[in-house]
Amino acid sequence: MKKTLSVLALSALPVLALAAGNHQGGHGMAGHDMQGMHGSMHGGASHSNVGKPGDPAKVDRTIEVVMDDTMRFTPATITVKKGETIRFFVKNAGKVPHEMVVGSLQELKEHAEMMRKMPQMQHAEPNMVTLQPGQRGGLVWQFDQPGTVDFACLIPGHMEAGMVGKIVVE
Repeated sequence: MKKTLSVLALSALPVLALAAGNHQGGHGMAGHDMQGMHGSMHGGASHSNVGKPGDPAKVDRTIEVVMDDTMRFTPATITVKKGETIRFFVKNAGKVPHEMVVGSLQELKEHAEMMRKMPQMQHAEPNMVTLQPGQRGGLVWQFDQPGTVDFACLIPGHMEAGMVGKIVVE
């Protein structure tokens, strides 16, 4: 299992380096399997309307998102066009770690519950960026279906305190 995870991690390293920012001090549980969430969020033809990892060479525009200790994202609502590839330039202006995770509300709630049960969880997926205080990072995401896509900070207690946002795909 460890060898398989290591091979998968190494093959995805270039994408994760761009998408996840600096994940040091993240959730800490080595070997945690995020395949279920990752697969349901953007795996293959059965993925929901959350979109998929975008090609950094084909970014249509960049949107800055600021996270802070008021447990809010600024902006909290973002509008994009169907088919658009967005580079989210994310800044943690707070004094504690925060993250931005893109997904459906149901998937975000399920993942937040897992993190409450396993607070030392460590993960890096193309749909998330975890940042320490003062850090900046980014993720590139393509929105391929109209509708609403959610994002949240899944560090235990943050989502529950209101650290959520919406992306409206027109």
